Amino acid sequence: MKIVLFQPQIPQNAGNIVRTCAVTGSDLVLIPPLGFSITDRWLKRAGLDYWEGVQVEIIDDFEKMLCETSSQFYFFSSKASALYTSVQYQSNDLLIFGSETTGLPDNLWDRWPERFVTIPMLPEMRCLNLATSVGIVVYEAWRQQKFICRTGKKEETKEC
Repeated sequence: MKIVLFQPQIPQNAGNIVRTCAVTGSDLVLIPPLGFSITDRWLKRAGLDYWEGVQVEIIDDFEKMLCETSSQFYFFSSKASALYTSVQYQSNDLLIFGSETTGLPDNLWDRWPERFVTIPMLPEMRCLNLATSVGIVVYEAWRQQKFICRTGKKEETKEC
C-alpha cells in the first residue's frame, strides 16, 4: 500500500505516519507544498529511526500521478458518506489523506466522487487527527489482506 499525504502541515503527524508505514510495510508519498522541511527535527523525532525502512516519494504533479496509476485509489474525508470499511483494499492501493488544515481540494471531489470514503464520527465533531486516521485505515486494509508481511518490494505469504 501507499499512503499519500496531500500537502501535510504538521511534522509530528508525518513522523507518526512514517512509523505506521514502517510497521505495516507501507510506502509513503508526500504531495507538496509541505508545511515543514523533511529534515525537520520534530519530523525525525516523531518517526524516530523508522525513516530508513520506509520508501518515501515526493510527487509534484498529484493529478498526473492519479491519472497514470494502474492502482485503485481512495480519498479519505470527513465529508464523505461511504464508510472506509466498504472498500475491498488491495496491496497496491493508494490511500489518500488531505491536509490537516484544508483537507482535499474540491476538484478531486468533482472528478472522482465515487472514490471518497469516511471514518465514522459523532456528527458534531469536525475531524480526527491525521495520523490517527491513517492508522485506522491502514490497519483495516492490512487486516483485509490477512496481515501479509511485505518487506521492501517482496511480499511474503506468511502472517506477521
